[in-house]
Amino acid sequence: MTAINAVTDLTLDGDVAVITLNSPPVNALSAAVRQGLFEGFKAAIADPAAKAIVLICEGRTFIAGADITEFGSAMADPQLADVQDMMESSTKPVVAAIHGTVLGGGLEVALCAHYRVAVPSAKFGLPEVNLGLLPGAGGTQRLPRVVGPERALEMMTSGRHVPAKEALSGGLTDELVEEGKLKEGAIAFARKVAAENRPLTKIRDQNAKVEAARGKPEIFADFRKANARKFRGFLAPEYNIQCIEAAVNLPFDEGMKVERKLFNELMAGSQSAAQRYTFFAERQAQKIPGIADDTPLIPIKKVGVIGAGTMGGGIAMNFANAGIPVVIVEQKQEPLDKGLAIIRKNYERTASRGGITAAQVEERCALITGSLSMEESFADVDLVIEAVFERMDIKKDI
Repeated sequence: MTAINAVTDLTLDGDVAVITLNSPPVNALSAAVRQGLFEGFKAAIADPAAKAIVLICEGRTFIAGADITEFGSAMADPQLADVQDMMESSTKPVVAAIHGTVLGGGLEVALCAHYRVAVPSAKFGLPEVNLGLLPGAGGTQRLPRVVGPERALEMMTSGRHVPAKEALSGGLTDELVEEGKLKEGAIAFARKVAAENRPLTKIRDQNAKVEAARGKPEIFADFRKANARKFRGFLAPEYNIQCIEAAVNLPFDEGMKVERKLFNELMAGSQSAAQRYTFFAERQAQKIPGIADDTPLIPIKKVGVIGAGTMGGGIAMNFANAGIPVVIVEQKQEPLDKGLAIIRKNYERTASRGGITAAQVEERCALITGSLSMEESFADVDLVIEAVFERMDIKKDI
């Protein structure tokens, strides 16, 4: 084994070079990861004993995306494009071995491999739109060439994570291998590709699916119309659409210029700055000062709620929606009955709009029961939530 740097190793398994990334928690494309990939591929390509190259990651996932802490600042070399060029121009077949979530920049790296294999639990996606951005490392130009412009439009403007079986049928991956045996399966696949002298497939040169959409502007017009309400007020979905239009109508390198221009505009804009702030703030809010990350979690199998008013009813519905039984306690029968009736009415209103089925209304209402006794009803609950009238003396008394 050769240590390329602190997060990257290079080993030789027979005639297959294996580049392994291990940069917890999600193998994000930090400067160290980019440097390790660049030097790892450089060494593997130069090794005469290696006939093929496998890229695999340790931990819970393949490369899960860019290191967004670098957004808005100058990135250290090598740039991600340098890594991608090294992979794509390799004279030996490159196979990306995928598990966990291959998202954003991670998928953009995988799309520069000549082949991709994945375990059935893997998920693929380009979720940059949720940060007010678009894929800025060739994703807008390569994805439509793999899955077609129509599916690329849906994936990129929703940020949806595509399951492995769908990825296989759509061309995002070439083969599924047994869960828990990704490394063995990827090495066997790479060895087979090299032995059969299969072509070094470059997605950038695959134009059949984008050419099929050329001269059909209605594809984009209809998509914009169908999603006008959902996209209203947001720049990122429209810019993603424009990039896919460029993939259809322009040569690859020209499309990349459009992608870079629109990415830079979004990155410098206020919308993406706000959405990235929200992203970090939401994650920071999940960290409670003084409580260690390894603190054991208590399973919540039943919940008690004190108060059947608007707040108590809403809290109870949230738990019932997750399949967790709830008992609501009130002082008197009348407000308890009223609260339970409002809960049912809310569920029935949602069903009338198509949000849930009539059967789901009954299932969720059955999970919510009422009581006039805290002592008896809360004896077997795992969590109690106070939701009484907003008076501090009452809250303290309870």
